[in-house]
Amino acid sequence: MARPVVPGMRTWPRNLSTSQRGGLSTSQYGGMSTSQYGGASTSQYGGLSTSQYGGMSTSQYGGLSTSQYGGLSASQYGGLSTSQYGGLSTSQYGGLSTSQGGGMSTSSGSVYMSNIPPWPYFVRELEARGYQQQADLIRQYLPQFLWPENFF
Repeated sequence: MARPVVPGMRTWPRNLSTSQRGGLSTSQYGGMSTSQYGGASTSQYGGLSTSQYGGMSTSQYGGLSTSQYGGLSASQYGGLSTSQYGGLSTSQYGGLSTSQGGGMSTSSGSVYMSNIPPWPYFVRELEARGYQQQADLIRQYLPQFLWPENFF
């Protein structure tokens, strides 16, 4: 069972799989795809878009929003939540989980989906906003090649 589907919220693959539709895939619908609606796209609804629902958006459901379900929310299901399904949770289906369905999984099955921007961008944004403790926690689980200073 995965986190609940929220009508109107956009999500992208955010695990560590390089397979098609995986979080590190650059193919269409992949987490690092720059094509329209892709996980690393700057177009409307993309994972690096600042428009409403985008991964870099601070509006409701955006990847950098502090409202419920937002990438910077610590409430249940939020990107900074440590509860089940939360972005900083190490339990199954959590953002820092290495098991299938988790954000640090390399599995191509049951891919972790999130509204946050790609991991290197998210860590950089957390640090810029003063969320150093959360950024450091993510770095403990994130492969070094995805750390912002090694990625960009």
